[in-house]
Amino acid sequence: MSNLKAQGFILIDVDVVALNNAGKNTQSNFDNAVGTKRIYKDGKSYVYVSGQAWRYWWRDTLQKTFNWNLSPITRDSKIAFTAANPIEYPDDDIFGYMKAATEEVTDEKGKVKKENVTVTRVSPLKNSVLVSVGSVRPVENWSSMARQDGDSVPYGKQEYSAIMKGMFSLDLEQVGTFATYNKTGFKNLTEALKKTALERGAIEVEDKFLKDEKGNPYKLVRIEKTIRQQRTIETILALKNISGGAMQTNNMGDVTPKFIVLATLNSGNHPFSHIASSTEKDKDNDAAVLNIEALKEILKDYKENFIGTVFIGRRSGFLDEKANGLNALETEFSNVKVVTINEAIDQYAEQLKNQL
Repeated sequence: MSNLKAQGFILIDVDVVALNNAGKNTQSNFDNAVGTKRIYKDGKSYVYVSGQAWRYWWRDTLQKTFNWNLSPITRDSKIAFTAANPIEYPDDDIFGYMKAATEEVTDEKGKVKKENVTVTRVSPLKNSVLVSVGSVRPVENWSSMARQDGDSVPYGKQEYSAIMKGMFSLDLEQVGTFATYNKTGFKNLTEALKKTALERGAIEVEDKFLKDEKGNPYKLVRIEKTIRQQRTIETILALKNISGGAMQTNNMGDVTPKFIVLATLNSGNHPFSHIASSTEKDKDNDAAVLNIEALKEILKDYKENFIGTVFIGRRSGFLDEKANGLNALETEFSNVKVVTINEAIDQYAEQLKNQL
């Protein structure tokens, strides 16, 4: 079986927020105005939350909801790095790292010496930005810092309301599995950390894809299945409680999914990216639309790539006009289940237990 990927697509619905600031707004009449992140496509403006910010929310939620012991951060001059220890710290495993390290190696004469090595890990969890489905033109509103004494201090901030889409992919085989061979981008562990992992119950397995110069498969280090399952499932379950964003003090927004598609595929590409589109609403803003026909097309075109059930979740009160069309998918496709948001996440997480 090919490398399995847990693929997710979400829509969030936020009103009067500024989830990801872009620094000083140089076009404002206020000296201390703050702008929000946005990008342009086909001459239209779209607000977005950076992929880095979304990952920060995700990691923070895993710590608060599941008590993840996060990898400590070391800051040195202009760089920062984590402990690069995915055996001890689950976020190093799921979110990846890069760090310069020193390890002892034995040369051909049996002499032990120290060498500088760089350990890297490409994150098994990959995610897009969160970007508005339709074009959005943020508005600048006047605010002030005011207390009981003294004059208030005015400032400007950009705010917007939007339906935003995002997608992610989690490599199920890569979670808890580490390469140790000396190849750029593939040295996840130092020899000392490899030894620690094996002493704690990890095993060595053959790499399915890479071989050495003699044609022999490289060896990978894989930690216990129960730990791999726990890290994978909790990463998905965190979506039920994910929170974050700038200006939450007086522009609080709910960033949990209001619509979600969760599926396991045996291919790396993400097929759901265009199931949400936009139609022109007015000169400044577009209306977001969930394209049921596009979703049907994907379910047909990739039917050989889906492993298990495709779970679709929708929060009542959001896109209610699409409820009948979504429910009809269960009749048309035997591998589709339409439920609530939390049911979709919980049931997909249960399915993952047997797919690792």
